[in-house]
Amino acid sequence: MINEDMYALGAAPNKIREIFAYGLDRKAQIGDDKVFDLSIGNPSVPSPAIVDETIARLAKEGKGTMHAYSMSPGLVEARAAIAENLNKRFNQNYSAANLYLTAGASSAICIAIKAVVLPGEELIAITPYFPEYKTWASNAGAVTVEVPARTSDFQLDIPAIEAAITPKTAAIVINSPNNPVGSVYSDENLKQLADLLRAKNAELGRTIYLISDEPYRELVYDGLVPAWVPDLYEATFVCYSWSKSFSLPGERIGYLLVPNTMPDWQRVYTACSGAGRSLGYICDSVLFQKVVAECVDAPVEIEPYDRNRKILLDGLREIGYNVIEPQGAFYMWIEALEPDAEAFCEVCRQHELLLVPSNGFLTQGWTRVGYCCSEETIRGSLKAFKEVYDEYQAR
Repeated sequence: MINEDMYALGAAPNKIREIFAYGLDRKAQIGDDKVFDLSIGNPSVPSPAIVDETIARLAKEGKGTMHAYSMSPGLVEARAAIAENLNKRFNQNYSAANLYLTAGASSAICIAIKAVVLPGEELIAITPYFPEYKTWASNAGAVTVEVPARTSDFQLDIPAIEAAITPKTAAIVINSPNNPVGSVYSDENLKQLADLLRAKNAELGRTIYLISDEPYRELVYDGLVPAWVPDLYEATFVCYSWSKSFSLPGERIGYLLVPNTMPDWQRVYTACSGAGRSLGYICDSVLFQKVVAECVDAPVEIEPYDRNRKILLDGLREIGYNVIEPQGAFYMWIEALEPDAEAFCEVCRQHELLLVPSNGFLTQGWTRVGYCCSEETIRGSLKAFKEVYDEYQAR
């Protein structure tokens, strides 16, 4: 016997990975320069030199100790270094005891959900959203309640969130800077959410937790600074990854922060430790724990992404596409030229232009374009976008 739910999950298609695999095959057939793969969020910017140098040095100096176990939540010295970085940047008072090191932000979100959402309770997610949120909620026995973002600017729709909250609401997951839209929730928008949650906590006699998914925190443009969400709402988990900021998606290193301002935070942290144990998310890579401990203050390079963003935004608008200007991350949200986003993306594929339909993000009529590729790919893609646009205009 096998778990049929897990079989169904394994058999279900992953649209982004499917498109990425198709792109690799197609490039092998006709050449890299003829395929414009804007599907996957795989950073093209090299890792900071100090990160690469630290990896090499630690691997050489460690003489095997880099492969030993750490404590389940991670090395104390690594967690302390990260806490010190957060304290300097956000004027906080965290310590190693507030951090649990994880295999990227995904593990941190899984742990947070498992720790505070009981089977049968509800997790609110804001559409469009990274679809794995629903998978992780289901794994905890929870129900995902989908609330659309405001259609005008893809900020949080506070009245819609209020209408969705029930006595079963245990947590809300937010993602800013956002994948797939690139929006960044404003301070005022987040303050409104915080006020709503405090009022609902008083009304329902329970704590509704906020899970802030932040792997794109440093990738913001035009001088924008995302809010530090725990400052606005005390019961906030922060889930972070260096996958995007340090271009380390394959190394899976991140953290879960349980702030000491969270009500009963030590008990919550212990529940997170138990959740990590139950999920098998313990003792993340010691080598990369040490790498981030040494490199946590390294600057993040965003200029190549910003350059691609501007080239793509200007080019698409000149052609005639309706585009949401991204404030952060490295994705652009483009309205499809017909209501069926999957059909639109199939037309694009015929022009060697690989995009992700919005259906995969629980929204209709849009596509996600990743501009974390080379500038040459971005410039080349605009010719294909123009061909697609002209084809629709001629219909």
